[in-house]
This record gives sequence, structure tokens and C-alpha cells, in this order.
Amino acid sequence: MDSKIKGIVPVMLTPFDDQGAIDWGGLEALIHWYIDHGAEALFAVCQSSEMQHLSLSERRDLARFTITTVAGKVPVIASGHIADAIDDQITELTTMARTEPDCLVMVSNRLDGEIPNKMTFDQNLTAITKTLPSDLPLGMYECPAPYRRLLTDDDIRGLADDPRFVFLKDVSCDLNTVKRRLSLVDGSSLAINNANAAIAYDALQAGASGFCGVFNNFHPDLYRWLQDHGSSHPGLAKEISIFLALAANAEPLGYPKLAKVYHQKIGTFKSIYSRAVPDDIQTKHWALDEIVEKIIEGTTYYRAKIAGATL
Repeated sequence: MDSKIKGIVPVMLTPFDDQGAIDWGGLEALIHWYIDHGAEALFAVCQSSEMQHLSLSERRDLARFTITTVAGKVPVIASGHIADAIDDQITELTTMARTEPDCLVMVSNRLDGEIPNKMTFDQNLTAITKTLPSDLPLGMYECPAPYRRLLTDDDIRGLADDPRFVFLKDVSCDLNTVKRRLSLVDGSSLAINNANAAIAYDALQAGASGFCGVFNNFHPDLYRWLQDHGSSHPGLAKEISIFLALAANAEPLGYPKLAKVYHQKIGTFKSIYSRAVPDDIQTKHWALDEIVEKIIEGTTYYRAKIAGATL
């Protein structure tokens, strides 16, 4: 069976109530929203989930709840290791493994420092993987927090040589790097899933396995259409890819709370509370509500256009 994680993979938000507790009803509604809007897998317990601000038991419970709610409709992948010490990371990852995700994803910046060190990376990766179930598919995530540790070509080759590794969330944000990585993993089990909206359509055309960027929290169905139908409608695909790239420039305006404002406006859940972003972003960032409304308006407009284009 092909266990690669492919397609449109939202990095999941964690809804909270106004007191900061996890809103499980809101999370259930969000999970259904993702699936109804074209998600082909879900990345639970990641930076967008505010994993650095969750206890280990909360991370475990988020993964378990997502897996139960999804009920096999799409694969669920999860990360959740945030500690510095490898022994603590092993505790975190073995805890997450017991929730039985379809793929357990490691974070590259936990395995060595900001300056890549192949020996340290490999030693820590081996120390972790030998403690995990041998039949559990694995992934790697170039999480940008607390710093972005991009994989080297040698790192990529090492992952591609291990059939357990089936997913890489690529945060290089560089099309040429994505293309080179695709050539490095050709014929292996490792799928390269781009996370940058500006190159999303170009990366898909180059053979990337999908899109795993933060704006899958706004319009995953538009990325799904680009993936599935864009080549048949090149003019409209170009137009939509430009809209998506421009919309994604709103990310610095307080994401992930920004995405929670979006979901509050469309009625997915009630609160915009964020542990990661305590600021009042609607006051801090001028005209933020109007920007979100324009993203909603543009998304609605392009949904109508693609509905007509695919009839």
C-alpha cells in the first residue's frame, strides 16, 4: 500500500474558548470544514495548532480527538515534539505514537542547531526512530519556530533511503529547491509537500505531492482545484494562483489568530483566543477586519468561477 501523504494538507488550528481551554466542539466543526473543503489529509498538532503552547497531554488529546473524529475519511498526521533534550523528545513522540496517527512527523530544528550538523542530526534521528514502532510511517517538518532548520541534500537522501519516511513538509519557500528535492527523492517513499503559497501552483506543476501551507486554513478548496483541474484551465489557474499568493501575504498580521478571525466570521467556531498570539490583532493591525473580509469576498468569487469552469 502507498502510504505517502499527498494532496491538500491543512495545518490545523486549535480552537480555544475565551478562557483559553480547548474548544472541542469548535474543533469538531473545524475538522468537518477542512474535509468539506477539499482536505486530503490533516496535520494535527503542528505550529499552527500552537503546539509550543500546549501541554503534552493536550497535544496527545488533540491528535486522538482528530483521529477519532475523522474516522478514516482522510489520513491524520501529527507532530508534537517541542523539547530540547532528545530524551524528552522521545517521551513526546512515543506518547504521540500511541494515538496511532497515519504518520508521525518530526521537527527538523529539534534534531540539531541552526547550523546543520549532519552527524548530530543523524545521531538524534536514530535515537528517536529506534524507539518508535517499526511499522509507523514517519515524516519530517521544517518548522520555522523557534528557527527554520532546512534539510541539506544529504539529509534528504538519508530520509529517502529509509522507507518509513513518507512525508516532508518543505518550508524552503524556493521553487528551485523544491525541484531539486523532487529529483533527490524520485523513486522513494518520500513525498515532498510544499508549504509556500507564492510557489504553490508552480510546485504542483513541477511534481510536488501537494500543498501544506497555512492558508489551507482559509481556502483549501481553491488549492485543491489548482491541483486537480488547474492544468485544464491555465488562464483561470494563473489568476487564482495570483490571488492565493497575495492573500497569503496577510499571514504576518497575527497568524494563527488571523485565521481564527476568519473562522469566527464564517461561523466555524466562536472565539479567536490564541495562546501563541495574545495581542489584540484587530486593533494592532490597521484595517485587519477589512482585509479578512476581502479574503472572504475573493474566496467566494473564485469559488463561483471554478464552479462554472468545471461544469
